[in-house]
Amino acid sequence: MEKSEIKAFIAKRCAKELKDGDVVNLGIGLPTMIPSYLPEGVELIIHAELGIVSAGATPKEGDANYDPYHVIDAGGGVASVAFGGGFIDSATNFGLIRGGHVDACFLGALEVDAQGNLANWIIPGKKMPGMGGAMDLCVGAKHCIICMEHTAKGNPKIFEKCRLPLTASHCVNKIITEMCVLEVTPEGLLMTEINPEFTVDQVKAATAAPITVAANLKSMVD
Repeated sequence: MEKSEIKAFIAKRCAKELKDGDVVNLGIGLPTMIPSYLPEGVELIIHAELGIVSAGATPKEGDANYDPYHVIDAGGGVASVAFGGGFIDSATNFGLIRGGHVDACFLGALEVDAQGNLANWIIPGKKMPGMGGAMDLCVGAKHCIICMEHTAKGNPKIFEKCRLPLTASHCVNKIITEMCVLEVTPEGLLMTEINPEFTVDQVKAATAAPITVAANLKSMVD
């Protein structure tokens, strides 16, 4: 698979996880591409932990709603509010998350492991941009789905046990990469789907944790 195709491939597969009316929070980077691949008839209420309920499309410079000084997303990029959406204060905003009102959050990861632990906020000794809302989202949302490239410069990102400081423990339900879809189960990682461009052996070689292959393993592109 070409490097330039990976993020779109992952985002398209992530979009299949959603149904009409879901309240979702999209992390920085790749997750923001997911709305571009939603099935027909599926509309989301996009929650942003900075205090937007029903975030809109990313405006471009020159648009009437382009306001880079006052309306931004979690990554500092320009954001907007969809028709019918609005702004809420921080207490109400995190009340939505902690109260279990977010159906799913899609987050990237530095590392994730077979126990559903997530490490995505700091590499010791390196500059930290801030922890953001991930620590609340991955335990407050009904489903926590990790969407990321399977490896980083050829090195595994999926381990038997995370090595980096955790964002939260036992919070991840599913991992979606360009190679496969992994479900986190009490018995470990279960591969339910595979990208037909890869073999099971290639997926296992790129993963630093044991993987069980589902008896009815499906293709990610069906």
